[in-house]
Amino acid sequence: MALSTVSLARRTALSARRALSAEPAVAAAEAVPHIINGKKINSTASDFVDVRCPATQDVLTRVPLATQAEMTAAVDAAAAAFPAWSATSVSNRARVMHKYEALIREHTEELARCLSEEHGKTLDDAKGDIFRGLEVVEHACSLPTLTMGETVPNVGTGVDCHSYRLPLGVCAGVAPFNFPAMIPLWMFPLAVTAGNTFVLKPSEKVPLTAMMLADLAAEAGLPDGVLNVIHGAHDAVNFLCDDPRIRAISFVGGDAAGAHIHRRAGANGKRVQANLGAQNHGVICEDASPKAALAA
Repeated sequence: MALSTVSLARRTALSARRALSAEPAVAAAEAVPHIINGKKINSTASDFVDVRCPATQDVLTRVPLATQAEMTAAVDAAAAAFPAWSATSVSNRARVMHKYEALIREHTEELARCLSEEHGKTLDDAKGDIFRGLEVVEHACSLPTLTMGETVPNVGTGVDCHSYRLPLGVCAGVAPFNFPAMIPLWMFPLAVTAGNTFVLKPSEKVPLTAMMLADLAAEAGLPDGVLNVIHGAHDAVNFLCDDPRIRAISFVGGDAAGAHIHRRAGANGKRVQANLGAQNHGVICEDASPKAALAA
């Protein structure tokens, strides 16, 4: 299974498993890899961001700010995978999502513990985060019907009208920190089931849940290169906005970042879906450490 066959020499999406098995903290501070063309790639980046457990402030992993070559390689892989994947029947693409749905259900406990560890949500809240994303995976299973076109015979004398819903090509997603499972699952399951390939940039604050989800997608049968995961911050976002092979980009997050992505990617002729301005409440108790509360 994908969740148990990753080399211990590499940082993977299984930080939660390592924590549960009481492995030394030093092992949990290795850098998280990219996923490019179905392989875990250790970054050659010189700059990294620490991911800390909000409850303990322990460093769980280090996130590389991807190099230009690494980001280009991810889009190369997605572009190369597109012809064969888009030519795969939509019913077979949907079957992958059926398997993916079952794997997410099977591994919900592990996903929730990983999500809670890196984000700070309670386990119940983390499971809700996963479930809301799972609902979109369920919806993706219905794409054989949803992607049907339309036919209007004799719309004019001797003229019939046919419309088709066809995949675009390489798509990208930029996910925020507040829903580490739900929002990535809003993005790539529908895109890939429709026949597109995908480059996902999870939040550099919560990369591990997205990595686990990508591992499960591969286990479900998603071919190499169909889903790629890169890590980074502003430069990675700008790269996704600028690369001409990326046809569409989806973003969820703050107003300023969303406006920037909409403007920059739109100017490059991309379709942009930007969901902005959501707010989340927080409660800080009287006995909380101000420094720890702000860091969380």
